[in-house]
Amino acid sequence: MRKLLVIPGDGIGPEVVEAAMYVIKAFGSELEIKVAEAGDVALNKYGTAMPPETLRLADLADVIFKGPIGESAFDVTSLIRSRYVLYANIRPVKNLPSVPAVRSIDCVFVRENVEDVYIGAEYRVGDVAIALKIATEKGTRRVARVARKYAEERKRKVTIVHKANVLRVVDGFFRDVAMEELKGLEVDQMYVDAAAMELVRNPTRFDVVLTPNQYGDILTDLAAQVAGGLGLAPSGNIGDDKAMFEPVHGAAFDIAGKGIANPIAAILSAAMMFEWMGMKNAAESIRRAVERAIEAGVKTPDIGGHHNTREVGKYIASLIS
Repeated sequence: MRKLLVIPGDGIGPEVVEAAMYVIKAFGSELEIKVAEAGDVALNKYGTAMPPETLRLADLADVIFKGPIGESAFDVTSLIRSRYVLYANIRPVKNLPSVPAVRSIDCVFVRENVEDVYIGAEYRVGDVAIALKIATEKGTRRVARVARKYAEERKRKVTIVHKANVLRVVDGFFRDVAMEELKGLEVDQMYVDAAAMELVRNPTRFDVVLTPNQYGDILTDLAAQVAGGLGLAPSGNIGDDKAMFEPVHGAAFDIAGKGIANPIAAILSAAMMFEWMGMKNAAESIRRAVERAIEAGVKTPDIGGHHNTREVGKYIASLIS
């Protein structure tokens, strides 16, 4: 039996996680579930965003399911990613039926997840602030291998996004190592600014997109909006033997407690979690239920509905077969 740690998070986190748990518990016999606090709430209560008991449970867990974290995200999300070397951030972006979208899009972003400027190596020396951008051969090869895996399951095409015309050493290194690892596939490359433009203008040109950490963080939010909004965007953080799943969106404190947050990103993240655990039938059942709920009009206001967060979660859970 898999050990699952659930971290509700901050802002709308507890609301969307509660809705997702209706779905997760439909397959609960396969899981040993623990719940623990982390984030701004924990920081205010215990003086630390990642209390020792939460860290202990995370160490014991096979998989973590997490809501968004507020201002203490680095102390929770980044800590989990680095502590367990969850080196590949997987963010699928795909239109859902009956959801207004900017463009037709169906691609998967594979974002390097534990290197780049997001390692947090920042320094202040007098009136100069410095941040280190790191790319290692080991880190680049392993995330490129994940991109290869997804490409082999799709159209065998990968776009490497970088800015090697300016960052000639570090981004050039990422590009060159990734190109070696992806030999035999159809591989192209694009500067990050051009990729942002193309995601809006012609997103169908992308299939699997491989990016360093920071670029992937930014581009996936843009791509999610092209598909219909951040409330629909799931993600997984994958390592060799552990993983964490979470919605892409943030804590959205401005709507917290109003019951209008869209839980679909969290629910689709649960589908990704079951897929990672080898429960592909459960994952597909959840995805079908999400589409049926949207088509039935059971959705939150951000995508044109009149239902609250809990109602959407319960309805989707009721459709699972």
